[in-house]
Amino acid sequence: MCGISGLYKLKGGEILDSELSHMRDALKHRGPDGAANFISKNKNVGLSQRRLAIIDLSPEAACPMTNEDGTVWITFNGEIYNFQELREDLLKKGHTLKTHGDTETILHGYEEYGTDVVKRLNGMFAFVIWDEKREVLFAARDHIGIKPFYYAVQDDTFYFGSEPKAILAHPSFRKELAKENVSYYLTFACMPAPLTLFRDIKKLPAAHFLLIEKGADVNVREYWNPLMREGESEKSEEEYIHEIRSLLTDSIRKQMVSDVPFGCFLSGGIDSSTNATLMSRAIGKPVETFSVGSDEHPHYNEFEYSRKIVELLGAKSHELIVSEKDLLAFLPDYGFSADDPNGDQICFLVYYLSKLIRKSCVIVAQVGEGADELFAGYPAYLLSVRLHNAGWRFLRYLPRFLRKIPHWMLSPLLSGKYEFQKEYFRRLADGEEPFWGNAIAFTPSQKRQLLTPEYRATLTPGHEYATIKSYYDEVDRVHPGADFLERLTYLELKIRLPELLLARVDKMGMAHSIEARVPFLDKRLVELALHIPEKLKLKKRITKYILKKAVQGIIPDEIISRKKQGFGAPMTEWLKNPKTAEPLLAAIKNSKLRELGILDYDYIDRIISLHQSGAVNHNFRIWNLISLSLWYDYWFSSNAS
Repeated sequence: MCGISGLYKLKGGEILDSELSHMRDALKHRGPDGAANFISKNKNVGLSQRRLAIIDLSPEAACPMTNEDGTVWITFNGEIYNFQELREDLLKKGHTLKTHGDTETILHGYEEYGTDVVKRLNGMFAFVIWDEKREVLFAARDHIGIKPFYYAVQDDTFYFGSEPKAILAHPSFRKELAKENVSYYLTFACMPAPLTLFRDIKKLPAAHFLLIEKGADVNVREYWNPLMREGESEKSEEEYIHEIRSLLTDSIRKQMVSDVPFGCFLSGGIDSSTNATLMSRAIGKPVETFSVGSDEHPHYNEFEYSRKIVELLGAKSHELIVSEKDLLAFLPDYGFSADDPNGDQICFLVYYLSKLIRKSCVIVAQVGEGADELFAGYPAYLLSVRLHNAGWRFLRYLPRFLRKIPHWMLSPLLSGKYEFQKEYFRRLADGEEPFWGNAIAFTPSQKRQLLTPEYRATLTPGHEYATIKSYYDEVDRVHPGADFLERLTYLELKIRLPELLLARVDKMGMAHSIEARVPFLDKRLVELALHIPEKLKLKKRITKYILKKAVQGIIPDEIISRKKQGFGAPMTEWLKNPKTAEPLLAAIKNSKLRELGILDYDYIDRIISLHQSGAVNHNFRIWNLISLSLWYDYWFSSNAS
């Protein structure tokens, strides 16, 4: 795990070591264990890395790394979990490897297989390879988007980095707000790839690589799609249970490879409890666990269940209690840590939990991200499937004037806590898909009130839905027989999972130099889970049915059968408490963002009032505005680079 950055002068020019170092050291938090640069012979390409040493701690395993004759160079962020098998294969083919780490397997894998090397990797990664002989720059992001990769082109210079702040640190890069993209953030609470809120900065989508050949433009291509699982046929329930258990056990074991101490996030739910138990079995002793809760609102805590797992395993446990004071102390750090803004309220919990983990001298931690998305663990998924199967799949084929009748008749009567129903009828009337994602902040109807008329006039009508529809169309094209839950899951794999959930773990963990691993997102498990039929994921209307069956006997039935609580913070209550709400809401009211004419602050006052009166729970939307304001003020109204 590291922070990578670099430059490519596309039409020639000399790169200075000092400018590389300036970009590199903006990522010091991602790599406190070392730093190095490489500049090509023609001085037009530079690669940098800040190192967090995890596997093979020797200096020889550091990046930038080269092959035997110095013609191919790599800078790499991440971990490759099948590198031992790849290493053996490369040795048999005559390659000489001088380290025992995973970076060198990518380097020599590129020599052997070219860009197809990415198809052989199983892990989390973002890397850049410079091929001196061919004058080709090759970059890639992992299959699921666990690791980030940002890039930009300005004035014939290609910039890249693990975080936008590395690009922004370059003295020649012109920082500008991509004002038109703010609307996407207000919908998704994150930026769908390849978009960011910085003009010219893009993020490489998951499962894509980027190629720059001499004299050519940046070429981005997809190299993997979980929809295309060749030779897949439907299995019995017992076969799925066996395969899930086998793959999950193997994934957790492989993701424990490390030359530094590791532990486990433990909430007390199915996913983290399974992680902790299988990790302990793999190493033959209890794994160290880390849990977080609230002091004044204990109904958000899951300590009752996490302690049961700790007791069962005999594990060394660390528990952290956070309060509104911790949230307020986090606000000044938010903009720097979340330079690609993230509207998930859990960011601050992950931030403080990562701080505790690092303080406990643990460097690597496994987390349960992805299980709910792959195995339909959210009640919202069950509701969406039931609504679709009960009527939407038939109503969508009615003539448009008939589809509009419920919207015309009922929408004027629906507001406040019935906003979902109102939006549902609008989507039906307009012929849109019913499910947009499990973390939609403001709907188009709400944004007609939130956004000023002047700003709305600059936007392309339906731009949010165009992003969503592109992924549904992709499912219909690649896997036309997909059921509704598979289509829904694919959308989550493309937007919410990589750019909201995984981004919060990466950014908040790396703020304290912690590497987080996600064994539920092994690419083999993703391929399998995506194609498990809806009838087995939600059998008997039980969320996560097939996974619950697979982990029976691994974790206690009490954990499996407990009502889903979710990893949460008492934001609803804090925004109602004047003592806490005042400094939180000041982030919106005092922000320089007001000067851009994007938001209607009278509407914002109304939703705050509705929330504080208890009429409607707007906590997610209000935090969406707080996080956007904090981000803008840090990067555009302060002395940030």
